[in-house]
Amino acid sequence: MRHVCVVACVLLAVLAVAAPAAAAPEGQLTWGVHISLAPTWFDPAETQGLITPFMVLYAVHDAMAKAMPGSTAAPSLAESWQVSPDGRVYDFTLRKGVKFHNGELLTSEDVKFSFDRYRGAAAKTLKDRVAAVETPDPLHVRFRLRNPWPDFMTFYTAASGAGWIVPKKYVDKVGDEGFKKAPIGAGPYKFVSFSPGVELVLEAFDGYWRKTPNVKRFVFKVIGDEATRLAALKRGEIDIVYSIRGELAEELQRSPGLVLKPTVIQAPQWVSMLDQWDPKSPWHDRRVRLAANLAIDRKAINEAITLGYSRLTYSIIPSTFDFYWQPPAYAFDPAQAKKLLAEAGYPNGFDAGEYYLDVAYANVQEAVANYLQQLGIKSKLRPVERASHWASYGDKKYKNLAYTASGAFGNAATRLETFVVAGGAYVYGSYPEIDTLFKDQAAELDRKKREALLHKIQQIMYEKTMFIPIWELAFINGHGPRVQESGLGLIPGHAYSAPYEDVKLKAK
Repeated sequence: MRHVCVVACVLLAVLAVAAPAAAAPEGQLTWGVHISLAPTWFDPAETQGLITPFMVLYAVHDAMAKAMPGSTAAPSLAESWQVSPDGRVYDFTLRKGVKFHNGELLTSEDVKFSFDRYRGAAAKTLKDRVAAVETPDPLHVRFRLRNPWPDFMTFYTAASGAGWIVPKKYVDKVGDEGFKKAPIGAGPYKFVSFSPGVELVLEAFDGYWRKTPNVKRFVFKVIGDEATRLAALKRGEIDIVYSIRGELAEELQRSPGLVLKPTVIQAPQWVSMLDQWDPKSPWHDRRVRLAANLAIDRKAINEAITLGYSRLTYSIIPSTFDFYWQPPAYAFDPAQAKKLLAEAGYPNGFDAGEYYLDVAYANVQEAVANYLQQLGIKSKLRPVERASHWASYGDKKYKNLAYTASGAFGNAATRLETFVVAGGAYVYGSYPEIDTLFKDQAAELDRKKREALLHKIQQIMYEKTMFIPIWELAFINGHGPRVQESGLGLIPGHAYSAPYEDVKLKAK
């Protein structure tokens, strides 16, 4: 066997060892959260292909390996791993002495159990490719793959929740629903209470292996209205605020004692034309799909809503991901858009029906819908709370148009698996040539050849105009004067504060 991570893994393991005894956690830090929190995000087994669940996972739970400052896969509950020369066997060595919040020791049985019960994003992909999970002893876990798979670690540790570990004995005792009501993990913060639509309260776990957290108590307050969130920050009722945009972001920037924290995250946002595979739908005609793209002034939306901080990439794949291909830009050309629509047989436009969206991004989708309206494509916006939006989307209950986005970790292949390829969690139709190329790349061990295949898929997506990409989102947050370290931006590409054990209040 040979080490996958060699020097980097060893170095990170050394850096990650438990720190010397630190001062006891003190004080309370309060977030103003822009969405209504949902219990489904308390259980790693239900992790969606989004970044949202990781707002909670990074606090309550811990993973075999996870993105941390300076690494996309820092050894965490697994202190090291090895891969066999034929690429079919992965051996993990667990960190000794790690405890869950109820005092139980982490063992290989918990790792196997967490994988077996996983049913979230990419669950089928993982389980189809993993032949067996073995537990030779309490501190060793062995994954046997059916065939070599270069993306195993990416799917297991980044693009899914399968590598986030829960205590087997406790889950067996309370059941899945009981676990979501009172989750126990191995993360830096313990669950205290949850009031739906109001707040989530957590408390520092002194026994966390990496370090003792600095702050005693975390409160995540649900404040759906953007102006109300900013007002609460200005009054000192909250310390960190998520998603402040447009004129309100400018106001935050001008306010004494407040700090604006804009970060371009690995979260492209786009509009999916779900009926493009239906010959009876206007969206079946590529000219209509192209017209919609040319009708939108992305630069103007960027300036108005995210102060120009968002990145215009014209892709649904994050530009920072491995195997990203940069497509040509869509010009803002209303005249050409109208011409294309007329050529497709819709000189007066058409009624596109319902346009489903996450209520947290209603202002963005309103802007897009207005540009489509000017072209003659009329739609009716249907804002839905985030958890419900993605549940309905994944259950294939939508049609017409749908706001789509993801800030989850991974690479180009993980995004394609979720949003483009047949069988993906949010895929309503696919193209055979893309599906074939995707299967080919998954088995290709030569990195350059694999890159060429993944680039070809993205080129076909562009040629077919499968989506209406908006931008790579600049998530604009802020914090108040009590905060020394907000955790915002510490992990490149991550949307939220993390790692939570590094968040710190200023000394009194």
